[in-house]
Amino acid sequence: MQRATMRGELRGVKLTTTTTTAKSSGGVVGRRAMPRTTTRCEGGEAANAAVATSGTPVRKTSMLVIGATGTLGRQVVRRALDEGYDVRCLVRPRQNPADFLRDWGATTVSADLTKPETLPPAFVGVHTVIDASTARPEEDSYAIDWEAKVATIQTAAAMGISRYVFFSIDQCEKHREVPLMNMKYATEEYLKASGMDFTVLRLCGFMQPLIAGYAVPVLEEQSLWGTDDDTRTAYLDTQDVAKMTLAAVRRDEAANKVMTLAGPKAYSVREVIGLCEKLGGAEAKVTKVPVGLLKFTRALTRFFQWSNSASDRLAFAEVLASGIKFDADMTETYKILGMSEDEVTTLDEYLEEYFSKILKKLKEVGGQSRQNDFYL
Repeated sequence: MQRATMRGELRGVKLTTTTTTAKSSGGVVGRRAMPRTTTRCEGGEAANAAVATSGTPVRKTSMLVIGATGTLGRQVVRRALDEGYDVRCLVRPRQNPADFLRDWGATTVSADLTKPETLPPAFVGVHTVIDASTARPEEDSYAIDWEAKVATIQTAAAMGISRYVFFSIDQCEKHREVPLMNMKYATEEYLKASGMDFTVLRLCGFMQPLIAGYAVPVLEEQSLWGTDDDTRTAYLDTQDVAKMTLAAVRRDEAANKVMTLAGPKAYSVREVIGLCEKLGGAEAKVTKVPVGLLKFTRALTRFFQWSNSASDRLAFAEVLASGIKFDADMTETYKILGMSEDEVTTLDEYLEEYFSKILKKLKEVGGQSRQNDFYL
């Protein structure tokens, strides 16, 4: 791939490109406009040449994980350490440090994704970057999932990173009206034109949130929310996503590929609730939210500046409730990764293990308490 060069500011400016490999039409995200095309990093070639000709060559086992404290990021760190990688974790300055990462054997470096000047030291001596970061609910998604991504990719390209792995969302190119999916797709295109070898892993859904969303409410005999749609999602255990990610890092066949990672079977919300009812031995108290109500609420909230964030989330909920299928044929992907479907946990197995452990614990204490600490 011909090396592209990037220039421009990070906020809503049209960026120019000297490569024909990646062009992206921009949409509007929140209050600010996305750039129409992506990429170019002034001085990128010079920086790479300097890295290539100076000092000790970068070891292929050197890795930087961004978003290492998140649900997926921590599984990637754990797996990489188990496979013998020298793992460095970029963590934001905070009151409660990520001690568990150091306890596992990783090193941590403090940086703030929204402050590009703090990033370069984290990339020194790194071969592969795995970017699992995303905005938390209380954060500005545009700042984290677009502006910070641009700065991070620019820094990685300038520092001569050999492989950049980015997690995206399945079918993001089809739903550009959803701000987060639009930003994910734009980042994919930006990364393609960066000149670095890349791997984009599009995800359908994680099994872990189903515990808090459905399993715990069933056990607690609490109400849970559902919709009247038939959307189906092929969920994956984050441990399996981490396994696939490290397989992609190891294998040259996965370089410069965009792949969707999907579980063995796609489930509707009704089917997930049914599994929880069966395994938990209790009937779920389901409050259904009509899809039409979601659409109306989004149309109402988008007129008010203070509700942009809520509107963005409702836009995503509207896609989830539209009856589409987040799934993919994994035949070719398994071949590229050198894996097979037998190595992946099914949702039935995941929930069965969870409920068996929890019900055993409840039985040991007499089965009378319904306290949340049983689920930790």
